[in-house]
Amino acid sequence: MTGAAEQQQIILATATLAPVTQVPEIRLYQASEPISMWQKTERATGRTGLDPPFWAFAWAGGQALARYLLDHPEAVAGRRVIDVASGSGLVAIAAVKAGAATVTAYDIDPLAAAAIAVNAEANGVAVPAVCADVLSDHDLPAPGTDLVLVADAFYEQDLAAQVLEFLDRSHARGAAVLAGDFGRRYLPRARLVPLASYDVPGLAALEDRDVKRTTIWTLR
Repeated sequence: MTGAAEQQQIILATATLAPVTQVPEIRLYQASEPISMWQKTERATGRTGLDPPFWAFAWAGGQALARYLLDHPEAVAGRRVIDVASGSGLVAIAAVKAGAATVTAYDIDPLAAAAIAVNAEANGVAVPAVCADVLSDHDLPAPGTDLVLVADAFYEQDLAAQVLEFLDRSHARGAAVLAGDFGRRYLPRARLVPLASYDVPGLAALEDRDVKRTTIWTLR
């Protein structure tokens, strides 16, 4: 994979800066359609078999969770926050705008880390982006973490189990947890409490219908 500067140039060259439908206060570098974006990034990097470009889209859970943080700044203000599987960085950017003391975004995709950097800059905020498998790192969340955020991460069985284990570990270490998801197959509903719901529009290119009723959850 190319270096950080080259990766950021790929983001700028392949995606378009535009407001997020549910969170127009935030602009992201976005794609209109996933397959063509995947092809563009593979051509730009000169590689095949790249991870899907999750970073190029504002997914329903991320939009709802970002909206929740901006509407309820008391949930995040002054807190030390980590955003897991951050993708575009939408939720992390919203957390900064809502008054978080610090926010660190984690994703396993180097292009996602690059997207988080350029999206944060486009919104005039600072979000350190770490390319790492945070779910497998038992040293995380670090002591002093107040809040763990995650969105759209319950779409595969093994991943969902890892995410839940990480959220349990976070909760045991004293961190609050907020998750955004519209009810994907592996969402552990029995372990979660709903806090708020939003109708997130404009998802026809990504989901089975254009509008998704999406919920913000916390652990029981």
